Amino acid sequence: MMGMPLQQEGTAVSLTQRPLRIVYAAGPGDVVGTYRHWKEGRDDPSQVAVTYSGQFYDLCRELGARAYVVSYCPRRDKVIDGPFRIEHRPLRFLRGPGPLYHLGQLWAGLRLTATVLRFRADVLLTMGGGGWYALLPLPLLGVKVIPTLHGHLWRVSHRPRGVDAFLWRLSARLFRRAAAIMYLSDSIARQVRSMAGPELRAPMLHFVPTYRPEVFRGIAEAPAPAAPPFRVFYAGRIERDKGVFDLLEIATRFATEGRTSIEFDLCGSGAALEELRRRAEEAGVAARFRCHGHVVKSVMREMYQQCHVVVVPTTSDSIEGLNKVVVESVLACRPVVTSRMCPALEYVRDAVLEVPPDDVRAYGDAILRLAEDPGLYEAKVRGCAAATGQFYDPQQGWAATFRRALNLAGLLPAPEAGRAAPTQPAGDAQAVQV
Repeated sequence: MMGMPLQQEGTAVSLTQRPLRIVYAAGPGDVVGTYRHWKEGRDDPSQVAVTYSGQFYDLCRELGARAYVVSYCPRRDKVIDGPFRIEHRPLRFLRGPGPLYHLGQLWAGLRLTATVLRFRADVLLTMGGGGWYALLPLPLLGVKVIPTLHGHLWRVSHRPRGVDAFLWRLSARLFRRAAAIMYLSDSIARQVRSMAGPELRAPMLHFVPTYRPEVFRGIAEAPAPAAPPFRVFYAGRIERDKGVFDLLEIATRFATEGRTSIEFDLCGSGAALEELRRRAEEAGVAARFRCHGHVVKSVMREMYQQCHVVVVPTTSDSIEGLNKVVVESVLACRPVVTSRMCPALEYVRDAVLEVPPDDVRAYGDAILRLAEDPGLYEAKVRGCAAATGQFYDPQQGWAATFRRALNLAGLLPAPEAGRAAPTQPAGDAQAVQV
């Protein structure tokens, strides 16, 4: 028979009877792989930033909590080790079509709800990976729900319509009952507030990705752009909505114009990788448009060391919340070319040359400006140096923010409760109902 929840909604919890129990729905990441590295006392070498799941394991150990971690990583895997139970649950019908996608989201949400109840969790910390509306019973049963939002809820350029709008209206009820909401960029917070409207009472807690200073220590200052070749770097998923074919179009344009001193390096895996390589060969630019595939952290460091500028051509079809490559480029003191569709811009604006969204020619022109204007280039490098501190400060990071959320939910002992106050989203927009 299922046990009763530890507390009723809105009341403080005593941790004298048993450890805090947390279910963490961690998105698509390889949480099992990260755990194995964490267990050996090292960071996940596949990631440049300190992983969120690694921070979660640290905090659970510090609090003496028991945790059930799930992700929808496509590789099935599981580990049970002391207070941790960690498993990968690939999502069904993730690529649709529409009705099957929604059915898969409903099933994943209901399955997560069942996991929370079976585990007798005090709190669900969730990045999503299922229908938010399917989690609605949990606050009514005394479980604290804390969404941690790392991407936009919907495309910034398109408001939900039809069935999507109806489902977001259902999901809004969950956000209104959340114990706290963690978010990665102000544009995400604006979407939450527009969806939930004036009835939203949950504290909004902002966090930034965290990096270790030693990862970027020793990377030389950006080489003078006057010395050819001028090297452009892209890192991330090789997918159409990431703008990688726009970069190929730019490289082809430069070749046509005889600008053979500008070279491109792309690192990352994805469904479009082989097509991109083939089309670069067909265009005759493969020698200056190099697709390296997935690389480890040490190779990424070398790529940052060698490049002059990093391009993040995020298209208006993307729903990413904060592209970490922008942050990592700035920490490596490399200027960035991107558009307002990339929310990381709000943190590092002085290091970025901004262009209109989806304007391929403008991206190419921006690269040329940085290659040919030393004054502009040096100004953007100085902007990088001014923006680094926030990403090395663990008090602005995800784990510290989750601790504050637990405090606000009354799930930590009283001495913890007065440590820090919640933060509110900057530049908050007027709420508009979906």
